Amino acid sequence: MVCDILFERTKYWGWRLGAWAVLENHYHFIARAPENALTLEKLIRQLHSKTAVALNKLDHSQGRQVWHNYWDTCITHETSYNARLHYVHLNPVKHGLVENAEDYPFCSYKWFLDMADDAFRITVMDQPIDRVDIFDDFD
Repeated sequence: MVCDILFERTKYWGWRLGAWAVLENHYHFIARAPENALTLEKLIRQLHSKTAVALNKLDHSQGRQVWHNYWDTCITHETSYNARLHYVHLNPVKHGLVENAEDYPFCSYKWFLDMADDAFRITVMDQPIDRVDIFDDFD
């Protein structure tokens, strides 16, 4: 459900998803901005609102705060973009949810393997991620 709302809201606001990972207690996504990148705040606000309402309904927890904050970064270098794509695709592995990201249904890795051309896929997955600076301490 969180993935569905993420897909719907990014499409609505004209953002093009490149990678995503939705986990139990956080999410990551990378998207290319539309001409008006100021829509990111609206996208995030709607994503959080719609998913919180739906999750609270499922859990019978009306009014509970689901999302507490978010961070965004404007990626301006191709190398950084590729490293972050790699990082997000493998985030479920990092958090010990699966041994192979391809087995996790709520991330983009399988989609990326199916959709990216061979040269780009190799470029992204060969990009080291040990220096990627993303706050991701949610365990």
